[in-house]
Amino acid sequence: MIEKRNFYINGAWVAPAKPHDHDVIDPSTEDVCAVISLGDHADTNAAVAAASAALPAWSATDPAKRADYVRGILAQYEARAEEMAQAISLEMGAPIDMSRADQAPCLPWHLENFLTAFDQIEWIKPLGPHAPNDRIALEPIGVVGLITPWNWPMNQVTLKVIPALLAGCTIVLKPSEESPLSSLLFAEFVHDAGVPAGVFNLVNGDGMGVGSQLSRHEDVAMISFTGSTRAGKAISLAAAETLKRVTLELGGKGANVIFADADEKAVKRGVLHCMNNSGQSCNAPTRMLVERSIYDQTVEAAAEIAKSISVGPASEPGRHIGPVVNRRQWDQIQTMIQVGIDEGARLVAGGPGLPEGMNRGYYVRPTVFADVTNQMRIAREEIFGPVLSIIPFDTEQEAIQIANDTPYGLTNYVQSQDGARRNRMARALKAGMIEMNGKSRGAGAPFGGMKMSGRAREGGVWGIEEFLEVKAISGWAAE
Repeated sequence: MIEKRNFYINGAWVAPAKPHDHDVIDPSTEDVCAVISLGDHADTNAAVAAASAALPAWSATDPAKRADYVRGILAQYEARAEEMAQAISLEMGAPIDMSRADQAPCLPWHLENFLTAFDQIEWIKPLGPHAPNDRIALEPIGVVGLITPWNWPMNQVTLKVIPALLAGCTIVLKPSEESPLSSLLFAEFVHDAGVPAGVFNLVNGDGMGVGSQLSRHEDVAMISFTGSTRAGKAISLAAAETLKRVTLELGGKGANVIFADADEKAVKRGVLHCMNNSGQSCNAPTRMLVERSIYDQTVEAAAEIAKSISVGPASEPGRHIGPVVNRRQWDQIQTMIQVGIDEGARLVAGGPGLPEGMNRGYYVRPTVFADVTNQMRIAREEIFGPVLSIIPFDTEQEAIQIANDTPYGLTNYVQSQDGARRNRMARALKAGMIEMNGKSRGAGAPFGGMKMSGRAREGGVWGIEEFLEVKAISGWAAE
């Protein structure tokens, strides 16, 4: 049993002000794998006070020195990467091979990209030749509260903590209480890298507790949140009391538009992407829009691909998918699968209940529905599980209309060999990110959405600038 009840505040591991144990459940077995403590007002206030006290010195630290501390965090990860992979696999159910290859390496990937972007930041620059004595200065916004989810824990921690550090902000991190072990290990990296006391603080807690307290705290200048749209709304309302900056990376219902001229791997690529991480990704392509002339063969192929996906414990090596994170999530997915059946969608793979041969763990059968209409709940609501809805279309304009007919706007996908059509689609689709023909976005590209997906832009120069204030100065003396 792992016991990690302490918080990291002002450069030290400290006991919670009041005991409030919380069990961390291994979703592969449903057994308790760790015990942490949830914080209360006293813990949140202590962390914010430490961050506030550290802010003047940290914000005045030479940017190059801040970058050196970040490189120190990377060195700590490189020495303990396997520990990080094991922690993520245990706490949220990512199969260990996936955790080693995809989940844990989010830290070095984003960290190195931020260091590259950091070199492009101009801290003081001229407004323009028309105003030779005007300057635009970039300054850290202040103390920031960072609230991160359980599904890609180190991805989101790195996308928030690293740019905040580089920008000169001080931090209070509240990781998800479902996946706290990786963040506690990350705090050890920060400490061992020598980051000054108070610059980074971690308090475990839930959304109603520490999350709400940070959102309302008058000494917190900004909240950066990744999670559900419902929680994002609540945070925005709470933060409005103090007019703090709020950046939100929320849910999605990605459309994957497959035209008749798509390459032969497009369908397999789309199904596997939807099912990756057991469907627990906000950018998953969960609506497959298929041109009518290839619809029947696509449905048949998608069903066979889904049936070929194996499901198993996170601790076992292999290319299977693991469990979903907890009982609540499993129940919600089961409800939505039944909703799809009741709405009249055609179930062609998977379905309700545990996979064959399993009676313990939060495992979901990879599920595919065909003959879905975009008015069905399974096409409109984020299920956050390995569930794919296939919808036919006849024309390019109809595909655009269906794809955009959603409250969300995070990531859409296009599969076609017609370059001009791909470009038209990319401009017409209402989403923060468009990926085409299986090409991933490049290093430093911003991650974020539109509409109910929130409007954060995480990664690259944009990710650092989210933590900076813009100051306009006139009468600057020539140097």
